[in-house]
Amino acid sequence: MFISLRSMSEVAFRRLASLTWVRRHFLRSSQRILSTQTTPPLTIREQEDGIRRIVLNNPKKRNALSLAMLTSLREDILTDVDNVDLRVIIISARGPVFSSGHDLKELTSSHGRDHHTSVFRACSEVMTLIQDLPVPVIAMVNGIATAAGCQLVASCDIAVATEKSTFATPGVNVGLFCSTPGVALGRAVPRKVAMEMLFTGRPITAQEALLHGLVSKVVSEERLEEEALGMARRVCESSRPVVALGKAAFQRQMAQSRDAAYATAAAVMVENLALRDGQEGITAFLEKRRPMWTNSTERAHD
Repeated sequence: MFISLRSMSEVAFRRLASLTWVRRHFLRSSQRILSTQTTPPLTIREQEDGIRRIVLNNPKKRNALSLAMLTSLREDILTDVDNVDLRVIIISARGPVFSSGHDLKELTSSHGRDHHTSVFRACSEVMTLIQDLPVPVIAMVNGIATAAGCQLVASCDIAVATEKSTFATPGVNVGLFCSTPGVALGRAVPRKVAMEMLFTGRPITAQEALLHGLVSKVVSEERLEEEALGMARRVCESSRPVVALGKAAFQRQMAQSRDAAYATAAAVMVENLALRDGQEGITAFLEKRRPMWTNSTERAHD
């Protein structure tokens, strides 16, 4: 901007560069900078001892999965995802709501079809990414998970929830049926349970979620952190490539018929045995010692 000012006539420059204009200009700039600096990130990522923790960090907006939130979550998941130091991911949230689902303000007609398409495409990408990752993803839920927030829980490999947590797909109540959350929900709970949740919008308790398989374990709020981290540390005790191979095989065979699933699983077990870590694990068991994992895809034999 200052280059363009210098190129103006001297009269125009003096007019624009008056003391009042300068003060107003730099006041607005300072306010913009301060606003940018003080805006908290939508997600927080930290990693230690192989465990990456991602926290949804927008409690004032009930951790809504806006396009910006989904983009931030995707970035936190994908950063150095192929690094062998990463062994497991835990997704949690600040505030009393794990996630309320999509930001309905983004879904009004004023944003248009293209934006709506971008929102649901981004959401689907994040949900499938979680299941396609080479490491397990644990949802740590302490509060309400609705609509796409419930979808996020259903998409994770493991989910630990507190007794006060609830889960719902209430889109039908506001005229937007939870069709995309139904994809993950219908693969996590029995069909009739999913249909009841989708058609009525009625929330289910943490114990009901446990009964129907939406979550893996229900604990007190005081034990949530301990339980989730305990699971994560247990995952870290295993070989990363063995876990990655097993996770991919499980996801693939779940979409197949029984016979095809057995064929897939058998072939994967042969591949598992060809890994150096596969042979190390068997050898260590036979020698009654702890295995020394390489955590690489190095093969022991063809």
